[in-house]
Formats: sequence, structure tokens, C-alpha cells
Amino acid sequence: MPKVFKKESGDSEKITEVAEIASSSKQPPKQRYTNFEKGLPSLQKALGYSFKDTTLAKLALTHRSYDGKINYERLEFLGDALLGMIIGEALYYQYPNQDEGRLTRMRATLVRQESLVIVAQKLNLSSHLILGIGERKGGGRERASILADTVESLIGAIYLDSQSVDVVKACVLSWFAELIDNVNDQRVLKDAKSRLQEWLQGHKYDLPNYELLETQGNAPNQIFIVRCEVVVPQTTPVVESGESRRIAEQKTAEKMINQLNKLVSDRIIKLKP
Repeated sequence: MPKVFKKESGDSEKITEVAEIASSSKQPPKQRYTNFEKGLPSLQKALGYSFKDTTLAKLALTHRSYDGKINYERLEFLGDALLGMIIGEALYYQYPNQDEGRLTRMRATLVRQESLVIVAQKLNLSSHLILGIGERKGGGRERASILADTVESLIGAIYLDSQSVDVVKACVLSWFAELIDNVNDQRVLKDAKSRLQEWLQGHKYDLPNYELLETQGNAPNQIFIVRCEVVVPQTTPVVESGESRRIAEQKTAEKMINQLNKLVSDRIIKLKP
């Protein structure tokens, strides 16, 4: 099978440098190194994969709060692309009677932060994270954004370690099996506007406001530009475009949900009781 991605020549050195993270002056080196080594067998058992290069596993668990330069963010980028492809293919074959629009919504449901957090909890990733002192004391091990990012970074790490799409696909499908089986449930599969409305109502906020800002071009090739605004402290309006007003509104709603989740995860806003 041809390699889909290639490592740059300098990447091997960067990955090797992760082995030195444990000796960083930022945290007690012996404690951090021992924790990773002790936790590696249980992590690999949960993942269903054993790393040939364990520094890749360490890199996938390392948050930028621990090391601003050597962390999981590049692996997260790679894993995000792989996850979308693997989930898309799985849905294509498992749900042959669903049209493109519904498959798109199903995929969005499976790769959104809430689903990734479920997978992270199933894999017990919180106990393996390598965090800076401040992030650790601030509840970073349970932060939704970090857990979701780590799932993606591990996908990228497994691909680079195995150099096999089939291997990483087997891992991802085992982690997401239950979610994929249940994604067609109407209680699970909700469009972004419905989820945003339920989020706001559930936390006693007013409903969102959608405003059509501009229509570009002529039918049937028009582009609709829509803004979504919510009356929640610290939020900013979001703007998206689409081939119809409905599509543009759905995209703004999804972006607003992501913004709200991040604000809550980062403890910038507190939810109403």
C-alpha cells in the first residue's frame, strides 16, 4: 500500500526529542517519566495497539502546556484527517440506504468533540496525559478539548508508527464501534441548529439569532452568508457561507456550539444552574 503521508527529514529528530521531555526542568523528571512508562502497557491494551516507537505515544499525550514546541498538535492535525476518512468510509458501507446529506450529518456527529470525549473516556486517556503544572492543577485531565484532541493525536501517532492505514482503521473502528452503530438513532442524530437550541434552552439562555448578511452570485449558483449570535457572555458572533441559507445557518450553529464548548471547557464561562 502506498504511503499517504511522508515524514519530513527533521521530524525524526523532533520525535526523538520527546524522549527528553521527561528530563525537562518544568516538572520533576523522574515522576513524569515513571508515570508514562508505568502507564504505557495499560494504554496500549486500551488502544488495541503496541507502539514500536514509544516516543510517538509520548508525543501524542503531550499537551502544549508541558512543552510549547514539542507537543501533540501536529499529530492531532494528521489524526483529524485520518479520522474523517475512516469514519466516512465506515458510514458509507454500514448505511447503504442513506443519502449524502444524512451521511454528512452522521459523520459530523461522530467526529464532534462530544463523541471524541466519549472515546477518550472509554480509553481512560485522562490518566495518561502529560500536562504542565498549571493545566494539571486547573482540571486539564478532564478538559473536553484536550481529551478530544488527544484521541486525534493518537490516531496520527498510530498511523506514523505502523505506516498502515489498515492498522489505524482497525483501531478507530473498534473505539467508535458503539457510536457508529447508534448514530442512526434520531435521538443521537440531530442537526446543529437543534443541538444549539437545546444547549441554550438547557442552560436558560435565549434562542440564537440568525441573520442573512449577504447573497452572492445568481441562482442557481448563489452563496448565502449568515451570521449567528447568542446572548451568552464572552461569545462572539460567527459567520459562515453555504449554497443555501439553511446550510449556512447549520454551519454557523456548529461553529457556535464549538465556541461554547471551548469556553466552558476553558472555564471562561460558567453555566447557569
